[in-house]
Amino acid sequence: MLDHVIKGVTVVDGTGAPGYTADVGLRGGRIAAIGKITEAARSSEDAAGLVLAPGFVDPHTHYDAQLFWDPYATPSLNHGVTTVAAGNCGFTLAPLNPARPEDADYTRRMMSKVEGMSLVALEEGAPWNWHTFGEYLDALEGRIAVNAGFMVGHCALRRYVMGPDAIGGQPTGEQLAAMVRLFHEAMDAGAWGLSTTQSSTHSDGDGKPVASRHAGPAELLALARAVGEHEGTQIEAIVAGCLDQFSDAEIDLLVEMSAAAGRPLNWNVLTVDAAVPERVPRQLSASERARKAGGRVVALTMPILTPMNMSLGTFCALNLIPGWGPILGLPVPDRIAKLRDAEVRAEMLRRADSKEAGVFRRLANFGRYVIGDTYSPRNEGLTGRVVKDIAAERGQDPFHCLVEICAADDLRTVLWPMPTDNDPDSWALRAETWRHEDVLLGGSDAGAHLDRMCGAPYTTRFLGDCLRGRKLVPLEQAVKMLTDDPARLFGLRERGRVREGFHADLVLFDPERIDAGQATLVHDLPGESPRLDSRAIGVRAVWVNGVEAIRDDVVTGAVPGKVLRSGRDTRTVSTK
Repeated sequence: MLDHVIKGVTVVDGTGAPGYTADVGLRGGRIAAIGKITEAARSSEDAAGLVLAPGFVDPHTHYDAQLFWDPYATPSLNHGVTTVAAGNCGFTLAPLNPARPEDADYTRRMMSKVEGMSLVALEEGAPWNWHTFGEYLDALEGRIAVNAGFMVGHCALRRYVMGPDAIGGQPTGEQLAAMVRLFHEAMDAGAWGLSTTQSSTHSDGDGKPVASRHAGPAELLALARAVGEHEGTQIEAIVAGCLDQFSDAEIDLLVEMSAAAGRPLNWNVLTVDAAVPERVPRQLSASERARKAGGRVVALTMPILTPMNMSLGTFCALNLIPGWGPILGLPVPDRIAKLRDAEVRAEMLRRADSKEAGVFRRLANFGRYVIGDTYSPRNEGLTGRVVKDIAAERGQDPFHCLVEICAADDLRTVLWPMPTDNDPDSWALRAETWRHEDVLLGGSDAGAHLDRMCGAPYTTRFLGDCLRGRKLVPLEQAVKMLTDDPARLFGLRERGRVREGFHADLVLFDPERIDAGQATLVHDLPGESPRLDSRAIGVRAVWVNGVEAIRDDVVTGAVPGKVLRSGRDTRTVSTK
């Protein structure tokens, strides 16, 4: 007997092939039958007019901590994501050295700063009862609703072996050997491989460059070679040039790491903007060179524009503009005084519009900011208005106007920058870029920057745009880009397609309605900390390993997800 039958549904199977009408039967967590099904089933539903697709695979998340207090990985699961790759950007919660219990506090403060996670939620929401990476994976086993695989963060490896010297120090030969041994142990336990960062934007809770930023090429290549000794492993790496354009040295490093491992390396995130036409070919030159060197370098790029809320009062992307961090890090009264100084503002604007600002130059057009939530009677009626219009009424330049609005709220004002790359030429360039063999959709950062952005709904928003919006990609190809493509990159065994015998990770949706609701701020984290959430529109149901986990945007309470371990659940994806 079948567990469940989905009748008369349009199957879009993840391969890119045309959709077709069939019944789909589930049994024992697998897809047991596709076609005209007459076998008895414990339950069934009529799905005429709906689309059944493989569960979506999000290749870049930071759900490492959230899964402890939210096993449903919301809102990703709501939006059809059944498998997440976590432990990215060099940051993981394990391993932790048992000889230094204070390392857990250091890790929490680092994650709070660099990944925008609530410190209270990190302290109260996770048990912190592990030391080894395997113990961390075991702590999640059997209690999550999504499938999740985890890279090992380079920062944790360095901290475990070198302690505080991981910041600013270089490992001795003995320490490097210990780091590699520790890394092997983590991959033996099921870690997917190495994640590392060399990005200038990544600082720890003390404001210092995170540990992996101090690693030299020899250390990185030693770890990369270790990746190649395990089945079903990967590398994920971030360098400063990821946000704008790679330097020659950065391309050399990415290529050499992938070639040394004999494994794919993915990086995040490729920003596509027709106003900077040289960026895409420069960034993808790393992929071309890697192919010739026996490696593979894959760029992640988002298929939607993710709104980001900002503030002059809390850490956000504005702090990453060169020269802005020290000013925006001052106590609020001192910060307001500095921001009201015309000479200080002029220098801040100069730095924001300079070449060194790279991709952050996109944030410097303050006339194009929309005012979000306000908190002062002086700002009553400004929510939803554009700064340039308010500035014109007040006879101020836009940045001065924005500062005065924020100062009236003691810098609590929420700011929404309007994207500069929402033009037809940029969308045409995106559609062209997506066709490259080494470009993959992803980069949601789901689980991080919780009160600043909500990238998790990129799946449903992209499908809605493909079906009823710009229609840049046919439905079948769009589904393949969200399912089979990332499943193949990670070597997921029997996932990513609607095929008999495959794991029953499935999403059932209405093609006339599928979309994502506007991101709204909710206070449902441990300690009532805030995060942005977005409801899924038109998603009828989501199954993980054959068990219904979502029905009409509501979690069922089931936790059928698996901790996906390298080798057992992933096969090696060769670069040859």
